[in-house]
Amino acid sequence: MHIPDGYLSPATCVVMYGAAVPFWYRASQRAKQVMSSRMVPLISIFAALSFVIQMFNIPVPGGTTAHAVGGVLAAIVLGPWPAVLGVSVVLAIQAIFFGDGGITAIGANSFNMAVALPLVGYAIYRLTCGSSPSPGRRTIAAAIGGYVGINVAALLTAIELGIQPIFWSEGGRALYNPYGLETTVPAMLVTHLTIAGFAEAAITALVIAYLLRTFPTLVDEKAGAVSRELGKVGWTMAGLLIALAVLAPMGLLAPGGAEFEWSADEVAQHVGYVPAGLSHLSDLWRLAPLPDYAVPWLGSEASFFDQALWYILSAIVGIGLVLVFIFGIRVLLARGPRNHKADYST
Repeated sequence: MHIPDGYLSPATCVVMYGAAVPFWYRASQRAKQVMSSRMVPLISIFAALSFVIQMFNIPVPGGTTAHAVGGVLAAIVLGPWPAVLGVSVVLAIQAIFFGDGGITAIGANSFNMAVALPLVGYAIYRLTCGSSPSPGRRTIAAAIGGYVGINVAALLTAIELGIQPIFWSEGGRALYNPYGLETTVPAMLVTHLTIAGFAEAAITALVIAYLLRTFPTLVDEKAGAVSRELGKVGWTMAGLLIALAVLAPMGLLAPGGAEFEWSADEVAQHVGYVPAGLSHLSDLWRLAPLPDYAVPWLGSEASFFDQALWYILSAIVGIGLVLVFIFGIRVLLARGPRNHKADYST
C-alpha cells in the first residue's frame, strides 16, 4: 500500500496532504496529554514495531506480495491519536530514508495507513468489545478491528490509484497510474481480504492476547492505569522488537514485489508505455541512503546472506530513527500543557 512517486497526480497529492493535515494536528494536540517521559518509550516501541512488521513481505497469488501494518495494535494499546502520530512518523521515515513510498505521496500513504487504518480499526474494536468485555472478547475484537482497518486502507489506496486515468490522461494514455478502478479495486481488495487482512488480524490479536494475559492494565482506557506497567512491558516489547529485526530477512523470501509499486520500466512492461507524469516524478527522490532497505551498490546478484545482513541493519537503523523522531516530537510538544492522566481513547 505504499504509493510511490509518480503514481498520483500532483493535484491528488495536494488533496491527500490536505486530508491528512487535520488529523496530524489533532493527533499532535492529543499526544501532548500522553507524551510524558514514561509514555514516550512505549509510543516509540509500538511505532518501531509497525516499522518492522511492514518489512515482513507476505507472498500472495499472482506473484506479488503484501504486508501487515500494526496500526490497529498501536491504537488499542496507546490510543488512536498516538497511533496516528506514530505510524505517520514510520511512513515518513520509510519514504525519506528507505525510498519505500513516495515523498509526494506521504500525505496519501499516511491518510490510508496512519489515519484511516487505526481510527477505523479502533472504532470497530471498541464497538465489538461492548461495555464490559472479557479478555477473549477483546482479543476477537482486536482481530476484527485489524482486519477491517487494513482493508479500509487498501480500498482507499485502490480508489486513489484508480481515479488517476479517469481524470489525468492525454492522447489516450494515462499520465500517472495507468490502471483504472476496475483493476485497482479488485486487485487491492482480493490481496487484503484474503491474505494481508488475516495477517493484520493475527498479529493484532496475538499481541493483545499476550498483553491481556501478562500486562492486563496496559490495554486500558486511561493513561494513568497504563503508567504502572510501562517499565515491564517496555522491556518485553523491546525484546520482541529485536527478535523481529533479526527475523526481518524472512520478508526477502517472498517472490515478486507489491502491486502498484512497480518502477517505470516495469510499468512499461505491463502496459506497453511509461506514463509521462509517472516518468517525470518517479525519480524525484534519489537521496534515500538505504533504498529498498539495502545500500545502493548492492546489486540483484548479491547473495542472500548479504541482502539479509543489510535488511537487518536497515531494520535497526529504522528502529533508531523512529525512536529519535518520536523523542524529537516529544521535545517539540513539551512546550504546551499536558495532562498525563487524561483519557486519550477518543
